[in-house]
Amino acid sequence: MRQSLRDKIIQVCEQKIEKKGEGVGVSFYAFFANKNSDPELLMEAATWWIQTHQLDHFEKALKIKEMVQQGV
Repeated sequence: MRQSLRDKIIQVCEQKIEKKGEGVGVSFYAFFANKNSDPELLMEAATWWIQTHQLDHFEKALKIKEMVQQGV
């Protein structure tokens, strides 16, 4: 996964955790605007989320942040 996407995921997870607490969930759609302006990047996130790690639609933001920081 490209570094810019990793940075965005960490940033969004940190914002959501700060606002709603450590139990807040996210989906990979949380890292994108409501319109599909970058389908290649969206597919990169979806592939990492769904195919590579077989994550549920919603996962804890803390878990996703830690996975990305560890380079998983």
